[in-house]
Amino acid sequence: MNKDINFRITADGNDQDINDIFEMLKEYNLSNREESKNVPLGIFYEDDGGKKLAGLTGETFGNWLCIHYLFVEDHLRKDGLGSKLLEAAENEARNRGCKYAFVDTFSFQAPEFYIKHGYKEVFALNDYPYTGKRFYYTKEL
Repeated sequence: MNKDINFRITADGNDQDINDIFEMLKEYNLSNREESKNVPLGIFYEDDGGKKLAGLTGETFGNWLCIHYLFVEDHLRKDGLGSKLLEAAENEARNRGCKYAFVDTFSFQAPEFYIKHGYKEVFALNDYPYTGKRFYYTKEL
């Protein structure tokens, strides 16, 4: 390897640069890991006009439900809608053969919500990004 390495450092979040690295990593991963399917999952609550008021997105991957985002509009919180979305996602994951679920959440978001639903902390990042916490939870389905 050349001792004089010149890196191009950016701060622009260029989609092409990100996609190039993603594709390279995906190709490597697919050639080295066991075969499994990523199947997207979306569950949405909409008003009569089709405007999204709440929803959960993620994917099932092998034995795992991976929750990416769960959001409920402020005026609909505390009425159990988030719990129903989570339950629907877990049920669909079971139907797809999943045995476990994974989610991460910030300290100002919903750690108590996931704990209430049987999720266990695997680890937390303290001082994230500066003074908060980011929690990582799993659950057996």
